[in-house]
Amino acid sequence: QVKNAVIVPVGAKGGFVAKQLPEGDRDAWLKEGIACYQIFVRGLLDITDNLVLGEVVSPASVIKHDADDIYLVVAADKGTATFSDIANGLSKEYNFWLGDAFASGGSNGYDHKKMGITARGAWVSVERHFRELGLNPGTTDFTCIGIGDMSGDVFGNGLLRSRHTKLVAAFNHMHIFLDPDPDTEKSFDERQRLFDLPRSTWGDYDVTLISQGGGIYPRSAKSIALSPQVKALLGVKADKVPPNMLITYILKAKVDLLWIGGIGTYVKAEDESHAEVGDKANDGVRINGAELGAKVIGEGGNLGCTQLGRIEYSLAGGLCNTDFIDNAGGVDCSDHEVNIKILLNKVVAAGDLTEKQRNQLLSTMTDEVGDLVLQDNYKQTQAISIAVADGVARLEEYRRLISSLEAAGKLNRALEFIPDEEMIAERKAKDLGLTRPEICILISYVKGVLKETLANGDMAANPSLSSEMLAMFPGQIWEKFGAELVEHPLRKEIIATKIANDMVNHTGITFVDRLRQSTGASVQAVALSYIIVRDVYNLESYWAEVEHLDYAVPAQTQMQMMRELMRLVRRSCRWLLRNRRSELNVAANMNKFATGIKEIFAGLGGYLTGSSRQEWETSRQSLVEQGVPEDLAEKIAGASHLYSALGIIEAQEQTGVALSEVATAYYAIGNRLSLEWFASQLNKLRPLTHWQALARETFREDLDWQQRALTVGILKMKAAPTDINERLDVWVDHHQELVERWQSMVVELKATKDAEYSMYSVALRELLDLAQSTLHSPVPEQ
Repeated sequence: QVKNAVIVPVGAKGGFVAKQLPEGDRDAWLKEGIACYQIFVRGLLDITDNLVLGEVVSPASVIKHDADDIYLVVAADKGTATFSDIANGLSKEYNFWLGDAFASGGSNGYDHKKMGITARGAWVSVERHFRELGLNPGTTDFTCIGIGDMSGDVFGNGLLRSRHTKLVAAFNHMHIFLDPDPDTEKSFDERQRLFDLPRSTWGDYDVTLISQGGGIYPRSAKSIALSPQVKALLGVKADKVPPNMLITYILKAKVDLLWIGGIGTYVKAEDESHAEVGDKANDGVRINGAELGAKVIGEGGNLGCTQLGRIEYSLAGGLCNTDFIDNAGGVDCSDHEVNIKILLNKVVAAGDLTEKQRNQLLSTMTDEVGDLVLQDNYKQTQAISIAVADGVARLEEYRRLISSLEAAGKLNRALEFIPDEEMIAERKAKDLGLTRPEICILISYVKGVLKETLANGDMAANPSLSSEMLAMFPGQIWEKFGAELVEHPLRKEIIATKIANDMVNHTGITFVDRLRQSTGASVQAVALSYIIVRDVYNLESYWAEVEHLDYAVPAQTQMQMMRELMRLVRRSCRWLLRNRRSELNVAANMNKFATGIKEIFAGLGGYLTGSSRQEWETSRQSLVEQGVPEDLAEKIAGASHLYSALGIIEAQEQTGVALSEVATAYYAIGNRLSLEWFASQLNKLRPLTHWQALARETFREDLDWQQRALTVGILKMKAAPTDINERLDVWVDHHQELVERWQSMVVELKATKDAEYSMYSVALRELLDLAQSTLHSPVPEQ
């Protein structure tokens, strides 16, 4: 289920076992296996609803207790990767509405091994881990151990991702490969040669290319002699060890990367038994997570580690995701193929495209489909990194989210090895957050629940959201078949999937849950507010600019920039839900806010004064010194101030004054009354409870309203000076007592090391009195 977060379908992996295979050669086994597969797939189609001339048709002689459900797809996997054409033949036999979109891959589908898409997706994860360690695997040599061989799709493609891979050791079920100090160029070319063979083993590797002290050894040997070079590599003293012991030494080796591309579970937790792992064949080589020596794990294959093993490894300082995050590229590619074929098959049926033309079009889009899949991997792992970095500060939010999902029956905490309340309390006491593998589980469940909720609601059917589909399809599709795309049979599901993933990736795992609790808004309303904010601020272009800085600036700088934009989104969405919940129309809000925001953004440096201006300058300069382009640095540095644009535009509507004058007044008032400083203190508050978190959000909203009210009141002063600072002087004289009360409150707050929440509450009450007095007690005409 967790692998389905980035794709349209929901459900779980299925399979079949042929229990009475005939005696004979491989061909006889294959023939029987295909016959069993056909029985299995026919059994599925026999009880599946179909779509005929736009109407749902239930299967004959079937008593149905569930709702109509026409969506059934088959994903090719280990053992059935070559069976896609067989499944699609059965789909045709049954006149099933999906046609050859039923089983991805096949003669006219995307060949995952040829594309290398699963390994490439997992490599995106590896690159992110390395980037956060300050290493570029595209330019810098790194050491690697591997599980698998070059004939395998995931292992083979993965070990060809970088010419700087120093594969020092690897093993599969037949051989152990050792190369203590490989020549990166020669070893890469030899791996490429093996990969290009129809079938290969480590036994086919040219041993003359292996560095001194290395070799290739059968796992059937009684013992293997270790050279001084191998002993130094693995940190062992024994001259001779059994093959299984050698494998455990390899797994414990101090290297940069463990690349998992083979079959089997090799890492567990210390308190897990081998029997609990359920992989008896590897009981003799399995180690505990804390014993792993690699800095990074890339899980191209499935089940290489248990979840508890990953958690133990993470707590010991290792970097890893989970298998379903790393290798999601395969299912994602299949999903893109299915969605494209559903669309194009309708176009073929309408006579606007021949089947041959369709197949040619599918082929020409291969690279673009691959890019879309890798984009999903990139954004999801980026979101996980930010969530982990914020893990300690947001642990209470995660705790409440976990409890909420559990109470709704959406999450089985024990099944997914999510920490219980006692363990979370222990983590909190030790200043530890959720580990990366735990965050991987949580982000997948949150996306799945959001996807389901949005697909079942009315929002995804909104015609104004059709453009959300564009990002899910290659450019050729929406350029040539834009009208047909809007009528896609899975339109709602595709839009829901896109919005759920986009929203979680760019706002965080707890965003929707927090907004629902603090504002009472529905999931659909939160999603609409997100779309409006994303578009009026043109955030997609800024996100892209940050992401294009990979290896040009430190990864931590990129994450901090993304955090600043996340904060802008969160606060702006809350503002919309508080102030315009009944008016969450995307087009209307674009018209209302987009131009004004662009104008304020362009002149932000001129509007800010005093400490606010200094803070903006310092932040901008710091980003520039780290390698961020000047223009982007200005935008990111101003993100914390730009949220105010929404209130400024509202104030402009209320006063009728030019937007530039309103913005100047708004920021000048903020500087005169230290409101920017006050806001920064609110942002620094670290709530220890849910109620403190709600209180902090209320403080922010109150401050926003009061600064806007002060701006409106001061701009409406009659016969006052046009210069804003002179106008403020007149206003201060008229409200001197209240202004002084507020300023004394600020002085006391600045002198207090750890201000209590009650102090901010009282201070905001004073500011409210000042704002209301400004609105209702106009300054007399001079």
